[in-house]
This record gives sequence, structure tokens and C-alpha cells, in this order.
Amino acid sequence: MTADLSQLVKAYDVRGVVPDQWDETLAELFGAAFAQVTGADAIVTGHDMRPSSPGLSRAFARGAAARGVDVTEIGLCSTDQLYYASGAFGLAGAMFTASHNPAQYNGIKMCRAGAAPVGQDTGLAEIRELVESWMDSGAPTSDATPGTITQRDTLEDYAAHLRGLVDLTAIRPLKVVVDAGNGMGGHTVPTVFAGLPLTLVPMYFELDGTFPNHEANPLDPANIVDLQKRVREEAADLGIAFDGDADRCFVVDERGEPVSPSAITALVAARELARHGGKGTVIHNLITSWSVPEVVRENGGTPVRTRVGHSFIKAEMATSGAIFGGEHSAHYYFKDFWNADTGMLAALHVLAALGGQEGTLSALVAQYDRYAGSGEINSTVDDQAGRLAAIKTAYEGREGITLDELDGLTVTATDWWFNVRPSNTEPLLRLNAEARDETTVAKVRDEVLAIIRG
Repeated sequence: MTADLSQLVKAYDVRGVVPDQWDETLAELFGAAFAQVTGADAIVTGHDMRPSSPGLSRAFARGAAARGVDVTEIGLCSTDQLYYASGAFGLAGAMFTASHNPAQYNGIKMCRAGAAPVGQDTGLAEIRELVESWMDSGAPTSDATPGTITQRDTLEDYAAHLRGLVDLTAIRPLKVVVDAGNGMGGHTVPTVFAGLPLTLVPMYFELDGTFPNHEANPLDPANIVDLQKRVREEAADLGIAFDGDADRCFVVDERGEPVSPSAITALVAARELARHGGKGTVIHNLITSWSVPEVVRENGGTPVRTRVGHSFIKAEMATSGAIFGGEHSAHYYFKDFWNADTGMLAALHVLAALGGQEGTLSALVAQYDRYAGSGEINSTVDDQAGRLAAIKTAYEGREGITLDELDGLTVTATDWWFNVRPSNTEPLLRLNAEARDETTVAKVRDEVLAIIRG
């Protein structure tokens, strides 16, 4: 097929509509290119529950095997289960998923051995160039002996590895509602939670890549309404929602109220620092709450601030030897999980923290949720650079104000801060603001939005 790879190959992965933007023929070329760029002699592949995933995954395997690469297919899995296989087996890997995107989408998340990410600067650009050069004529014939394609089940091993990282044996019994959103959490949760002192109330565990109940994106408040209601109805201790490929988790407390991912980051950071003797580096992106670096310092750790995006977090994790990292988007990264992100491990930490004391989740997280936040507010603009420049002009030179441009523009005062970042893929500016109280954050939010939308 003739495909526009500029629309298909993103900063961190491959993602597009099937079959309009890509199909199994193209997936086979990606497999061959992945084999060539990584130089791997063996790889592991996995896929989510989308209707197109098995065929795309097998086509990729054929392309890699034709270049002499042995392929281990682990079949249906979550993205962090694929990262587990990549790390545990020491193999480059490819996960077929479009995460929380609608049913007609699919994609590939690729990594090198040890779950090291493959992004634009770490091989994805070269893979794209090869696929573009082969689209008309096909991949050149390889002299290598074709590789094998074999199957292996990793679910039990993945679950055992996670449970070995968090001690849940002594927690009090808890009732937890889990909304899998018809995604891969419905596949992994029963095995990971098996044998734990938990009463599990499952919601939408049926694997269905058409997402008949709601989008599998728990960061959108509309998609956790069912979970919030069910937690209250069941008088549960907490609720957990996973996205489509179950690499992110979102938490609601016993009242059905959302718990900020920054509060979860701070809670898990405190626990991981305790595990490491009160020492270690913790990564957080620049739009997580002020609470995160405060809690890290209070628990003996060193906070390191990064740009938004998993490639930056993972790169800094590797460079600094960080023990943990968290993002506002509910991605959580662990040194003990090959620096990769796993929502399931973060969920186990929350269960262990809650079950290790007698109070409610709302009371537990209150100590980690210290400020008022705006949430992320998107504005469509014609001139991203021009609007950012206008904001900079409005604030630079004000007494007590500092500006930095690590990622977009961050403006910081004594009792508030905000960040405005351009989207890489859409004509949007994204605003996040935080302050010591609701009145101040509303004032800051409205002042900045007036400039953005003026």
C-alpha cells in the first residue's frame, strides 16, 4: 500500500488507522526494518485485544523472521507484560496496541533488549526510512537462514515478578473495584491479584477492542464515571481504572473521588525510597505537583525534573540510576522493572500502602495532595510560537517571577506556577497551573488563558 509514514510514525511509536493508514503488508516491512536497525538475532512480540492486532503482530513476526530473526510470540498481553518479557529474556520487543485510541486505530511500541525504548532519536527514524525505501519494491531478500516463530505464555511469570517487588502478604482485606475498560487489564488483573486478600469487583473485563462501554482512557473524567459510581455502591475501599493496554492506572478513593496521579507518584516515591534505605533519585516531569519533589526530599531522596514524555523519563532514569519516576499522565516507571512503565506495579503499591494501615485512602493520600491544580487545559491556536512569546512577554521582568523553557514555558512565583506546552501533533497549547489555594489557581488560569485565546 502507499502510506504516508509522516502521519504514521510518531515521536515514540507507530500509530494509525487500520487499514486506511497501514495494514499487514506494511507491518511486515516494519518487522524487517526493526530486525535490521536493532541488529537483534531474536525478538519478542505481543498484542492487545483489538481485532486487527493478531494479524499485524504475526505479519511483523514474518518480516523479522525473514531476516533471520527468531521470534517469540507471547500473544495477548498488556504493554508492561511485553516490557517484562523484553527485560526478563533480554530481547528486543514489539507491542501491538493503540493504547486508549478508538477501535479503528492500531500501533507498535518498540523497544530494545531490557525494555529500552525505541523512539525518533533511538532507532525509529531509521526504521521509518527503511520502510519508506521498501514500500514500492518490498524488503530486499536476506541471505540469512529464516528465523523461527514460537509461542510462549508469560502471564504467570509476569504476575510473580510484580508480586515479588511489593509485599502484600500482611495487608488487611480490601475491597477493590477494577475497571479494565474492555482492555488488557481484564487479562492481567485476575492473575496478578490471585491469592491476595482482596475482594475484586470486576468491571468491563471482557476483552473487546471495540470498547463498547467507554473509551479506555481513564484520564478523561467521562471514562471513570461508571467506576466512581460502582465504588460508592459497593462501599469499596478504592477503585482502579486501566487504559486499553494496561500500562497506565488511575485511582479513585473510597468516596469515588479521583486521586491525582501526582499524589500517587509521591506515595509510591516515598515507598520506593523506604525500600532503598531512604536514598535514591526520583524523576518527575515538570507538570507534576510541587508535592512530588517535596515528598521526595522529605524522604531522603533527590528529585530530578524532566520534560514531559516517556522517552525523556526513561533516558533520565538510565542516566541517573533513578529508582522511580512518575508523570501526570499516570505513567509510573521503576528501576526494578527495567526503567519501564507499569501501571500494575503502581497499583500494587497503592494496595500495599492502603492495606498496611487502618485509615481510608482519602486520608492516606491527603498528605501527598497539598496544592490546588487546574488540570490540563487545551486551547486550539493558529500560532503556537506567537502565543508562547506573548505569554513570556507578559510575565518576564515581573518581580519574584522566574521563567524557564525546558519544555514549553514554565512561569513560577512564590505561591503558584504554570506551564504552557505546544502539542507535537495538533495545533494546541496545553496549560497546567498549580497554586496553594483554589482562588489563586483560578486567577492564574484565567489570566493565562486570556493571553492564549486573546
